[in-house]
Amino acid sequence: MILGLLFACILFIVFATAKWKLHPFLSIIASTYIFALGTNLIGKLSGQEVPIIADIGATITSGFGGIIASIGLVIIFGTIIGKVLEKTGAAIKMAEVVLRLLGDRHPAIAMSIIGWIVSIPVFCDSGYVILSSLKKSLAKRSGVSVVTLSVALSTGLYATHTLVPPTPGPIAAATNVGIGSSGLFWVIIIGIIVSIPVALAGHIWARTVASKLPTSLDEATETFEEYKARFGKLPSTWAAFGPIALPLLLLALGSIANFPIGTDVDGNKEMLMRGFAHTLFTFLGAPVNALFAGVLLAIFTLLPKRDEENLTKLMGDGLLDAAIIIMITGAGGALGSVIKATPIADYVKSLVSDNAAMVGVGALILAFLIAAVLKTAQGSSTAALIITSTIMMPLMPSLGLMEMMGTVPLGQILTVMAIGSGAMAVSHVNDSYFWVVSQFSGMNLKTAYRAQTMATLVQGLTGIIVVCILGAIFL
Repeated sequence: MILGLLFACILFIVFATAKWKLHPFLSIIASTYIFALGTNLIGKLSGQEVPIIADIGATITSGFGGIIASIGLVIIFGTIIGKVLEKTGAAIKMAEVVLRLLGDRHPAIAMSIIGWIVSIPVFCDSGYVILSSLKKSLAKRSGVSVVTLSVALSTGLYATHTLVPPTPGPIAAATNVGIGSSGLFWVIIIGIIVSIPVALAGHIWARTVASKLPTSLDEATETFEEYKARFGKLPSTWAAFGPIALPLLLLALGSIANFPIGTDVDGNKEMLMRGFAHTLFTFLGAPVNALFAGVLLAIFTLLPKRDEENLTKLMGDGLLDAAIIIMITGAGGALGSVIKATPIADYVKSLVSDNAAMVGVGALILAFLIAAVLKTAQGSSTAALIITSTIMMPLMPSLGLMEMMGTVPLGQILTVMAIGSGAMAVSHVNDSYFWVVSQFSGMNLKTAYRAQTMATLVQGLTGIIVVCILGAIFL
């Protein structure tokens, strides 16, 4: 009965956000209370011994506060870095570097790679707006279809948006499934591995299907050179890539510092680094510290003037963007806390004990399907990542998703990848990104469905296939 109530609460979240247009934060909190009160009622009416949540308010509050305490600053710092890159022309500089390497010979590949890089720190819809003029001017110079370049750019952006931190969605999902700070570097590495074939699938769709579709884009629109002129002098290559590269480097050093090489005579773990080096790199490699270093680097290398306009307004804009994600993440933490206070995990364990199909790879497919249903119904990839990871976390030990490979929490990481793949499928009319892509590319609704929506479906399916292959090998 409790498991059935949980499914009903998931359906409520879908219905409330899709039909009633209720904000995901309120729909998750409402479903949390419904589930908690319903579990209490089932416990009182059932003849079986069902643990009752004694203090619903305390359970919800601890879950909400606990998840924000662990991930709140990471989301804020990641969002601020993305905002600075967006507003200072650093994202444009990244695009220029890729174009300089590829030239005009491979415009579709260039757009996919540019999108793939830019969306690691920058939200995909903002990244698309920033790079829209580049896509248009490149189409004019190369003679390649605008729709082809539009889909190549949009799918490149989308691939890393749901799979690779420090984008807030994957960070929140990783925290929700119990991946600690030392495992975040491996989330990035495996996210990059999974996102490459996902981006390639979007690129192939752009070249084979989208290239045949029409556009009504006005040829007199602003060129990339004109758009670039708005920023004046662009930052250097090192300054543009630095705020992304530095946190990744520090996370890598933190993971290396804590890499065990054996045990000492007393049975304690020996680390690859010792003494001061171990302490230093463990400190710098903590996600919150690594991302804060990225924020400081962005401020001192990208902001031409450290005045009120930049240090107050720009940072404030980043905080506003982060606030919504943090609130949804906290609501997801509250729901997860309530779920963990019930005997659902024990029931799922007994349910799957005689059904091998529901363990390992089968469980990854389940995570993908839940995320895909939530994404398709309510439109937000970030919300789908957060809600699904919250639902999956208490069930993961029973589903065989807590496997370790040495010190790498591989089962949890693959769960995040499966959820991220589901959070792609599909982008349609209830997703703001769908409208950004279609309107900035001159696509009518029919063309946008064939070009963008189907491309995101292909990407999501490609992602879960790659994840399942990895799961079959390692889980």
